[in-house]
Amino acid sequence: MAAGRIIGGIGRGLTALGVAIFLGLLALALQFQLAGLPRQAALAGTALAAVALAVLAWRRSRGFWLLLAAVVTVSALWYGSIRPTNDRPWAPDVAFGVTGMVQGDTVTLHHVRNFDWSTPDSFTGGWETRTYRLSQLTSVDLISSVWANPAIAHTLVSFGFADGTHVVFSAEIRKRQGQAFSALGGFFRAFDLVLIAADERDILRLRTDVRRETVSLYRLTAPPEAIRRMFLNYVTLGNDLAAHPRFYNTAITNCTTVIWQMAREVDPGLPLDWRVVLSGHIAGYLQRIGLLPADVPLARIEASARVPPVGPAGDDSAAFSARLRARMGE
Repeated sequence: MAAGRIIGGIGRGLTALGVAIFLGLLALALQFQLAGLPRQAALAGTALAAVALAVLAWRRSRGFWLLLAAVVTVSALWYGSIRPTNDRPWAPDVAFGVTGMVQGDTVTLHHVRNFDWSTPDSFTGGWETRTYRLSQLTSVDLISSVWANPAIAHTLVSFGFADGTHVVFSAEIRKRQGQAFSALGGFFRAFDLVLIAADERDILRLRTDVRRETVSLYRLTAPPEAIRRMFLNYVTLGNDLAAHPRFYNTAITNCTTVIWQMAREVDPGLPLDWRVVLSGHIAGYLQRIGLLPADVPLARIEASARVPPVGPAGDDSAAFSARLRARMGE
């Protein structure tokens, strides 16, 4: 009898914990998905459901399970109805995702961002159509940009061409006008995913000079065919997102995991590593998989990769990229 009571008590405790976790997650989802009166009404309804469940559980009523099943069903139907979209009033810096067309050796990219930033919120310039030759691809660099927690970085990939120009691809949250980034909201379908293509003058200078983030640039040692396939994977992703929008997810669909997933299409044996999630340590992972020199101490690689403020963006694309790398000592 005593053992039965203990087991029953443990079961009730685990049930209560599970229900509390579920209701807490539901409240967070409502917080990020709704606003104004609908949010207040939904949160109030969740609180009432929590009280009712607690009372029914205390009375050991069968109504507890009926009410719980109803709450779970309604919540699942509501959350499942939330769909990603490309049709919203987007913030200006993510107004367009890149798309591309491949014709033999020629790749035409539509909506390449080329802003000249004066503050984190103000800029001139616009979106451009640019043409590249696959046979002229010469390099690929991974860029890491840290703004707060040194363990977490935004990662970007820059492809270089024989004429000195570069185009950078960046998987980002697609904020609506007036919306702010929230890492927690990224777990609850608060943001869509967008692939931005940009000139280095725009997307790197924004981080080094305007936002004053800690930016590092790593030249990857990859064979030409792998660089070409990676570039084409980005074009494919941009086109796919235009046709089939997806949600951004802080843990599994973010700037670094997107790069890893596409790189694994080039090399299926690419291992998963904790540094893919804690992307502030990405240099160690790159060295582990052979994309950075194995015979150079990691601390030296990281020190030489640091990008200092570059100054005005008055140069053309090739001249700016050359000046950036000259300041790094390349």
